[in-house]
Amino acid sequence: MGSTIVTRNMDATKRPLLIPPEFANYCEKHGVFEMYKRLLEQLIITKPDDPLTFMIELLKRDSDDVPQIVILGPPAAGKRTIGKMVCAKLRTTYLTADNLIAEAEMDTRKKAQEFLAKNQPVPTDMWMSIIKERLKLYDCIRRGWVMEGFPQTREQAQALQAEGIYPKHFVLLDAPDTVLIERAAGKRIDSKTGDIYHTTFDWPSNPEVEARLEVVPGNAEEDVVNKLVQYHRHIEGIISCYEKMLKTINADQPKGDVFQQTLTFLCSQPRSVAPHNPRVILLGATGSGKGVQAALLANKYNIVNISCGQLIRQAIVDETKAGLAAKTWVEKKMLVPDAILLNILKQRMSQLDCVSRGWVLHGYPKTREQGEQLAQAGFVPNRVFFLDVPNSSVMERLTLRATDPITGERYHMLYNPPRTEEVKDRLERHPKDEEEEVRKRLQQYHAFVDELSDYYEDAQHVIADQDPHTVFECLESMIVNPIPKKAES
Repeated sequence: MGSTIVTRNMDATKRPLLIPPEFANYCEKHGVFEMYKRLLEQLIITKPDDPLTFMIELLKRDSDDVPQIVILGPPAAGKRTIGKMVCAKLRTTYLTADNLIAEAEMDTRKKAQEFLAKNQPVPTDMWMSIIKERLKLYDCIRRGWVMEGFPQTREQAQALQAEGIYPKHFVLLDAPDTVLIERAAGKRIDSKTGDIYHTTFDWPSNPEVEARLEVVPGNAEEDVVNKLVQYHRHIEGIISCYEKMLKTINADQPKGDVFQQTLTFLCSQPRSVAPHNPRVILLGATGSGKGVQAALLANKYNIVNISCGQLIRQAIVDETKAGLAAKTWVEKKMLVPDAILLNILKQRMSQLDCVSRGWVLHGYPKTREQGEQLAQAGFVPNRVFFLDVPNSSVMERLTLRATDPITGERYHMLYNPPRTEEVKDRLERHPKDEEEEVRKRLQQYHAFVDELSDYYEDAQHVIADQDPHTVFECLESMIVNPIPKKAES
């Protein structure tokens, strides 16, 4: 009898295994996996004698997630201008070859200046010593850095990597040589601030600044051509070291456009190798294609497709406690109370397949209060999408569709009309697709969409009035890639 009781208690069909979702939520919220990854990277690169103390010191930092950016390009591509604009926006430390040497220790600075005075390149090992010491300072650790115009050779790039100095973003400003030569001829520099201006494209409005402007030395056509030859000799080797975080931006356009494209790239985040289970909520009006997109996502990524309406119907069929409670409301054609809905969802979303594989939920939540209740229950989505479709398109999609009661085939009077009059005459339209019913559901959605949008601040809006596979590609790209960071205003 004892063994029978044990077997009965272990029977998973009697009581399915339910797993609290809080662990995955906690790890994602606090970046636990990314933290482990950063610690391991720094251990491998630095090889400290006391790994435990080293990791403790790393963890004591307020944030390791600071900008680390290299901006490179040919002469007159606008590196300094864009670099300073990026630093002002992201509040990072601005590093150049000139200020790195100027701020180095006295002995090192003198040796570097001696090489420059003889028109000789500063040795790579000396550069590494200068850069390593500079990056150890508080401002670079706390606020991050933008390095403009360095590395200048593949050797320098590889030396940086060997020292564990690896940018998170690499911006390459590019423009035709003819444009660069013309641009260099008109460059002027503010002798007080070091800011760059141009006689044609960016002349200062302040008379005091205008009076301080000087011709940039070394910008004669012959000098620029020589610099371009040197640049083209080395750039391919440098690019090969940074292909995974490289973004090439056309510098032959207004600086505002160049800056915006640069900032968009810098706000992007590289794909993480940390475990990631999609927890997706699809929101949208009736007829926006939530069910179609949920099925496509579930099929490709093996996540669980959770339709709130289908769950209610299944619970009623299975005669669960929550299902029987919901049945009364469904039979009266009334909205099922939130408490019953949440109970049904919790039972399904706590099961092993949802926790281990991820899920895509549609048909819920429909109000901000429902969204808050879902989060309080521990089911926090890591992606939320609004499928935006104009009301006119929804009416066209739903009110013109019908079903053949004999074959079960579905038709649409515009996009997939029946081939014969016989089939057309016997088509039946679902009562929910009547024009008045569709308008009613649209009104219900738009009554709460603004409060849902306010609640899900990081939600992405997708134009869903297009081919379903185009919509799917858009959703897919935002699921597999991290959500871009918001630049501080």
